[in-house]
Amino acid sequence: MALTPFHISFPVDDLDAARAFYCGLLGCPEGRSSTEWIDFDLFGHQIVAHHKPSAEKEDRHHNPVDGHEVPVPHFGVVLAMDDWKTLAERLKAADVQFVIEPYLRFKGEVGEQATMFFLDPSGNALEFKAFADMSRIFAK
Repeated sequence: MALTPFHISFPVDDLDAARAFYCGLLGCPEGRSSTEWIDFDLFGHQIVAHHKPSAEKEDRHHNPVDGHEVPVPHFGVVLAMDDWKTLAERLKAADVQFVIEPYLRFKGEVGEQATMFFLDPSGNALEFKAFADMSRIFAK
């Protein structure tokens, strides 16, 4: 089955900070926008930051996975390994504070993958991952 772009919308409390983060740091081209939302091209996928004023961040739920506390909810993209490494280096160079530092998860097991988690300026959790063998994404 051919992959098709996904669409997701998510809340942000500062559209200018979201624009700087997604366009500037992650390199996502900006699409349409208004005073209340911005479309971004996240590696071919349409994500939309919708303004939602917030006085305080909600407590985030975490699930234990491979010895780490994975934030729920989260979203992101599965990249080619070289692209994942390039992004990880760019984020480190920008002194991004990781929720889970870039590392190899499930090493030596089915589903071995490179992964990293970090937050956008509004506290939305993102995970970017890569598989050495993309055919193993859904392997059991």
